Amino acid sequence: MRALTVTAQCAILVPLLAGCPMPPPASPMPTAAAALDRMKASAACGSGVQATAKIDFFGPQGRVRADLSMLASSPARLRMDVFSSFNTQLATLTSDGARFALADLREKRFLYGPASACNIARLTQVPIPGHALVSLLRGQAPLLKHEGAAGTIAWSGSGYYVITLPSTRDATQEIQMTPHPADLGKPWAEQRMRVLRVTVRQYGDVLYDAKLDGHRQAAMAKERVDPDGIDPPLQPSGPVCEAELPRKIEVDVPMQDEEVVFTYDTVTWNPPLIEGVFLQQPPAGLPIIPVRCD
Repeated sequence: MRALTVTAQCAILVPLLAGCPMPPPASPMPTAAAALDRMKASAACGSGVQATAKIDFFGPQGRVRADLSMLASSPARLRMDVFSSFNTQLATLTSDGARFALADLREKRFLYGPASACNIARLTQVPIPGHALVSLLRGQAPLLKHEGAAGTIAWSGSGYYVITLPSTRDATQEIQMTPHPADLGKPWAEQRMRVLRVTVRQYGDVLYDAKLDGHRQAAMAKERVDPDGIDPPLQPSGPVCEAELPRKIEVDVPMQDEEVVFTYDTVTWNPPLIEGVFLQQPPAGLPIIPVRCD
């Protein structure tokens, strides 16, 4: 009897023993740049998402859980309405990419200022730029500034590519991504890519570590119809899109001992966007406080 191949041995032993490495796809990604291009192409139809979700904050003060209604639109537009389990509105954060505002109804104050990472972290606890958070919420890896050919790519026996990108200011980025299971036998240029993890380090410290899980196809948003029939229907904000999206996004900030977890209940691509939805006026009676941070 001929000796069993490594693949056949793994097929027999996997139920009994863990540890057999997973081979790369038959048509592997040739370069880091090629893999990043396939990542972008996999969700190129989707400019934004609308979701209802659970949002969990973990930190030195313990755990806080709330319900979230969210809009995230490229490149850096955000709206997050946070509610308690009793459907009491707790806060509204908006950012159009330049201007930030937070109506904090628990502390009874209205904050506004530039849409900096630290201002957005006043609600999310995640001190990353708005465009990076929007990318993660769309299932994409936000990319540090880097030279096009500077990245490296290697296949992990755990079943994913590891892409490493050097950047400025002694920063590095590591991205784990894997082909869609249905695309493993296709040429690399036709494979859809799932982002599994994004880790950014600077001066050796982890700035943030994001994990994305539960990938599956998401529906296209429908037009928004005026219930009174006065205004014409508001069309979706992008083309037809049914690309995959992760259903769980965990962002850990080790240096602050904080973590936020977004778990989508419902999510759709390219929702209709009402004019001014990423801006807000201060609610009556709340003190208005300008805030700046670096």
